[in-house]
Amino acid sequence: MGGPSLARAVERLVAAGCVAAEEEAAAFVAAARDEATLDAWLSRREQGEPPGWITGTFVFCDRVLQLTPGVYVPRYQTEELARRAAAQLPPGGWALDLCTGAGAVAAHLAAQVPTATVIGVDIDPVAAACARGNGVPAVVADLAAPVRRERRFDVVTAVAPYVPTPDLQLLPADVQRYEPRVALDGGDDGLDHVRRVVAAAGQLLRPGGWLLIEVGGDQDRALTEPLAAAGFGVVTPWWDEDDDLRGIAAQTTG
Repeated sequence: MGGPSLARAVERLVAAGCVAAEEEAAAFVAAARDEATLDAWLSRREQGEPPGWITGTFVFCDRVLQLTPGVYVPRYQTEELARRAAAQLPPGGWALDLCTGAGAVAAHLAAQVPTATVIGVDIDPVAAACARGNGVPAVVADLAAPVRRERRFDVVTAVAPYVPTPDLQLLPADVQRYEPRVALDGGDDGLDHVRRVVAAAGQLLRPGGWLLIEVGGDQDRALTEPLAAAGFGVVTPWWDEDDDLRGIAAQTTG
């Protein structure tokens, strides 16, 4: 399929209010096997369904991965967390990716450090199965419940739910309609699950190991005391190009 199909797809997605209409249209046209498939995909997207659920794939850190409908869609902003985590994972090291979802972060770690052992954990069986389809050994559990506290991990990563419950209504309509609330809702201040990740990581990481976790707003300040209580010394937040907080990296004290 060529120009006319692409132009028509762009026109429909623009009319539907898609902010990345040209990029999405090009991906749909490239992946659709025929016009009927393309038309069906565009109809689903016009209703707000995530593109990755429609095509069954998404791109993360320049790598094409599988995505199962119903699983949280990894954001490109999370790529920075994945890259920072890979830089801290030594050859032959151990990494644990909590709330792994589709396994995007874990898959990047495994690709960048092939000799490392990378394990994913997610409470959703569908998400864990999706991660396994992306080559990530993933178990179904509540955070780090099944992991022995041996302080052997070099890196712990997590994209835990961190949207404050009152702010869920501010998310885009299609996100509210389709994406799993369990992957978004972080409780009253957005940190119910994040604080549990911090506490677990403090028990799992070796001295000098790193926790990298996605947060937003001013949540880095709210985590100052929990991080200190869990044994973290150096804490480094990072921001995106719009100066919005995107995550923190915290190192356990030696």
